[in-house]
Amino acid sequence: MDIAAFAISQLALIALEKNADIVQQASLTSQLPPAALVRHGLALTNLVPAGQRTGFGGRTLLDLEADTAIVADGKLPPHGVRQGDIVRVEVQPSGSATRKEKSDIKDAGVEGVVHRVFETKVSVAINLSSSDDDSAAVDRICTAGKRLWIVKLANEVTFNRMEQTMARLRDLGTATSPSSPLVDVLFGKTDPTAPLELKEGDITWFDTGLNGSQKEAVRFALASREVALIHGPPGTGKTQTLLELILQLVTPTAGPPKKILVCGPSNISVDNIVLRLPSSLPIIRIGHPSRLLPRVLERSLDALTRTSEQGEIVTDVRREMDALLTRLNASGKARIKGKARRDGWTQIRDLRGEYRRREQKCVAELVGGSKVVLSTLHGAGGRQLHGEKFDVVIIDEASQALEAQCWIPLLLARGGIPKLVIAGDPMQLPPTVKSVTTPQTSVAPTKTPETLETTLFSRLLALHGGEIKRVLTTQYRMHERIMAFPSLELYDSALIAAPEVAGHLLTTLPYPVAETEATTAPLLFIDTQGGEFPEDPATDPATAKSTRLALSSESKSNRLEARLVALHVEALVDAGVKECDIAVLTPYNAQVALIAALVRERYHGVEVNSVDSFQGREKEAVVISLVRSNEKRETGFLKDVRRINVAVTRARRHLCVVGDSDTVASEKGFLRRWLEWLGDETKSGAVVRYPDVGEVLGGWVDSVEIGR
Repeated sequence: MDIAAFAISQLALIALEKNADIVQQASLTSQLPPAALVRHGLALTNLVPAGQRTGFGGRTLLDLEADTAIVADGKLPPHGVRQGDIVRVEVQPSGSATRKEKSDIKDAGVEGVVHRVFETKVSVAINLSSSDDDSAAVDRICTAGKRLWIVKLANEVTFNRMEQTMARLRDLGTATSPSSPLVDVLFGKTDPTAPLELKEGDITWFDTGLNGSQKEAVRFALASREVALIHGPPGTGKTQTLLELILQLVTPTAGPPKKILVCGPSNISVDNIVLRLPSSLPIIRIGHPSRLLPRVLERSLDALTRTSEQGEIVTDVRREMDALLTRLNASGKARIKGKARRDGWTQIRDLRGEYRRREQKCVAELVGGSKVVLSTLHGAGGRQLHGEKFDVVIIDEASQALEAQCWIPLLLARGGIPKLVIAGDPMQLPPTVKSVTTPQTSVAPTKTPETLETTLFSRLLALHGGEIKRVLTTQYRMHERIMAFPSLELYDSALIAAPEVAGHLLTTLPYPVAETEATTAPLLFIDTQGGEFPEDPATDPATAKSTRLALSSESKSNRLEARLVALHVEALVDAGVKECDIAVLTPYNAQVALIAALVRERYHGVEVNSVDSFQGREKEAVVISLVRSNEKRETGFLKDVRRINVAVTRARRHLCVVGDSDTVASEKGFLRRWLEWLGDETKSGAVVRYPDVGEVLGGWVDSVEIGR
């Protein structure tokens, strides 16, 4: 594959995706009133400034609290603003504000990242440069004497870094920017070099509990010279395998230790690795403190810059800035005014510059002294790692990452990275893509991908075949009957249920659960065939009540099926299954809302979510609502094999599938085989039920208002 052609194609696809993301967010924030934005989780209103201080990187942390003139107890109302959200802080417009007034307010606002969310306040890390204008902008909105609000923004930073990376990739292979051996392998210009010979006795295992396929994957990754793929189907201990690989690389029994950069597409994917690495291992977690799990913060760059020797000097400068900010933000007679105020902000600017210079020196020492650096893929493009050299890059959850994201850590240093190990499962959902591009059902080895859904993992498999891959085969999550069909259809019947999970049931949970048909059946199929449980009519976008509803008007729902699901949840809870051990999943957001309205009123601990949002997680009992039931036998995106695979493999001890076999099985291929397999009790071992619509219409769910 031509490198330049690939990069140019990716740049065009990234531009489409960036525009789709911005347009969707802008259409919502510009057309909906503040109250509606709050209801949809896109804003938080009626705030007042409560103070400023200095955070990591010299950022100004602006604390905003609820206006007690409106909220008597000082607590923030229910809202959807979360830690890590990119937001703009503005003066809140009045209900009578004109379009021009709203535009002026928007221009006067400041952008930042939500640092912390508390019961009574929100802390925002403002993105400031060292200019007087930026500092003055914060001062203006805080001293305006008006209420403020927070509005969520589209995240353009990731797109910008991908664009910069693809521009660099486009130039590789030229005389001024030669490609590396790894890059040549990744584009098929050369074949992977023959791996090193490693025998069983050459490795001393840190984790002696690894199974045979995990050890083989680690051995293969150590022996590979340029690239290795670790295919980890659901529940097969992929993270455990990567932990062993990391330890083998940094503390080898033979040869010099390697410096490693570990990345993932999301903060949670990276934090899960950080939490399981030994506390004695010198590591550093790169990332905005606002986006990290609390238990990870002590190993973050932010925390380490405070506790290191060089960090003490940085802390002194921070204290001086905070003391000056306190004086500048004082009210009444203590308030600094006129020229002294302007001089104060100039001093803040100078201190911020000094802070950053000292902090950069401290960061360089910390990163240089760490054996393992961990970051999100786009976070690897930050200034903290600029020019840093690594021996190996490990990318976890690579099947959920855009390929352009994966190139950010690979092109960090001039000359490139010598070796890449990527782990994932191409049979689970790819990264979410909002822009409409050419559908691509297979990956051609030498053809430029036509969609961002084509991941680096899938492309390398198509390019080099199974010789660069090892598969983990023992799974530690699912009852063997739940595992059986995914293993047969998607994993070449290679999966084996570990003895400790092969036969576990809800009745063998470590707390009392009564023996019922539901709790003793690992696999239950409630078949609504016959047309008595039809999906709801589609919403007409022209009559949608809001922009958000219009944008999601194609989402499907099925009220009668939602009632069936609610009744099954009731049966599980009545038998003794804890609510926190139950999840209800469905491919459609409209159905999520319907089921949530039914279930959450009575069972607050039961999680109701979309299949896509639940990827990477598990529950003891999972109920799946397929939704589709219509005369045209349309199945929509149920036909996506990967989405069904994710849904089925979330359950540990009990999986209940609710759906219309007449409609769903009309789709040829995987869907039909799955429904036929579920309905054949001799093959699947499933319990099959055919519900009566009259019985479903009775009971407690009738008293719950779910609207039309």
